[in-house]
Amino acid sequence: MKIGMLTGGGDCPGLNPAIRGAVLRLLDYGDEVIGFTQGWKGFVEGNTEPLTLERVEDIISQGGTILRSSRTNPFAPGKEDQLKAVLENIKKFELDALIALGGEDTLGVASKLYTQYGIHTVGVPKTMDND
Repeated sequence: MKIGMLTGGGDCPGLNPAIRGAVLRLLDYGDEVIGFTQGWKGFVEGNTEPLTLERVEDIISQGGTILRSSRTNPFAPGKEDQLKAVLENIKKFELDALIALGGEDTLGVASKLYTQYGIHTVGVPKTMDND
């Protein structure tokens, strides 16, 4: 399978270990993982980097997220062009599923992609607000 991964919202500790853990497990199953940089913004723009064993092996002690993040929401009113770009990039990169690490807004987009478009998604909740 080919899996897309992104982090969104505010930066916080634990994202790199979560990225690493997911990538290591996916590689165990022979899956390919593509990181989208800067959250949904990078997904809209098609900005990627391969998440290989070499890339994630030593990130566990680094704070924040190697993928960087943004607060972009392609389902926000007036952002129909961004949603169209997300859907096109899912096809362009031949993704079978998405993993979104983030808070309410980031995971809300992932949830809508599943419920409205049938895109297979996994949401990894995180917060820096202690809520």
